[in-house]
Amino acid sequence: MSVYWEQHLSEIREQLLMMSGLTERNLGQATRAFLDRDDNLADLVEAEDSEIDELEKRIDSKVITYISTHGPMARDCRFLITASKIASELERIADQATTIARRARDLNSVPALKSLASIPTMGEEVQSMLRQSIRAFVERDTDLALEVIGRDRLVDTEYKRAARDVESAIMEDPSTTARELHLLTVAKALERAGDHAVNIAEEVFYIFKGEDIRHTGGGPKAF
Repeated sequence: MSVYWEQHLSEIREQLLMMSGLTERNLGQATRAFLDRDDNLADLVEAEDSEIDELEKRIDSKVITYISTHGPMARDCRFLITASKIASELERIADQATTIARRARDLNSVPALKSLASIPTMGEEVQSMLRQSIRAFVERDTDLALEVIGRDRLVDTEYKRAARDVESAIMEDPSTTARELHLLTVAKALERAGDHAVNIAEEVFYIFKGEDIRHTGGGPKAF
């Protein structure tokens, strides 16, 4: 492989890591905007979303250029396709962060809710899952990728708990319905972000093990 193409692959990897760092920061800022009732943070999340979108476009462009002009070997081709898929998952997580930021602004303009349900726990868990899925990619750690996949059950459980809390709060005081539904939207956005982190972990497992474990219950096949 020529030095030029080695640099091309390195640039794809570096931009993917840059995109993951921005996405993780955006998700954290969106969650804090909600928990701390901070409009400035919510505005920052929306402003930075376009930068994440642009990075996804750059990565896809580089992947297409490499595949169409270089005729990569199977290993490199798998890396390129996986890089494009991971970038897409990161962009979707950033979209969920934007949703959280917008709901945070809506809630910041009205009296605070009595309970934040499971949002603090969900926020910490999803951010950790995203961080670990990218670490699994960087360190080629398929065991860590499997750990991320297994942690999704906790996020799903916390989301169901949040939904029950919202339902109870509305029944207790129907005047809070609009605010509680905003809270439920935040919980759902975090749950979806967790799903995207799981998708990244599954892609990491594929790129380094060559085995597609999507839709198989979150683990490799037994042989």
